[in-house]
Amino acid sequence: MLVMMTTVTGVEAQGPPLPGFPAPAPTCTSTFFSALIRLIPCRAAVAPFSPIPPSEACCNSVRALGQPCLCILINGPPISGVDRNMALQLPEKCTTNFAPCSPPLYLVKSLISY
Repeated sequence: MLVMMTTVTGVEAQGPPLPGFPAPAPTCTSTFFSALIRLIPCRAAVAPFSPIPPSEACCNSVRALGQPCLCILINGPPISGVDRNMALQLPEKCTTNFAPCSPPLYLVKSLISY
């Protein structure tokens, strides 16, 4: 059950970094649904074929949500009315300093088996 909860929420157990090893990457502490709710101000900017740039409210939400949670949303299950490629561009359009999201695990597995 704990493994399932970790996968669904994106939360990983972390302790203090070990000497000589880099600090672990930050993880998302929000559930998929609560992270999605926080990005409601971005809906117009991530709709398929939308020419609308992200609003200041959207950019504030992206910054508050953080890169780990944004990546969980982008790499998670499909979201009706959301173009993932446009969502991937939010950090750049909002001038955040987020690292790019890693490709979803299912995509990595399909590329390896190809």
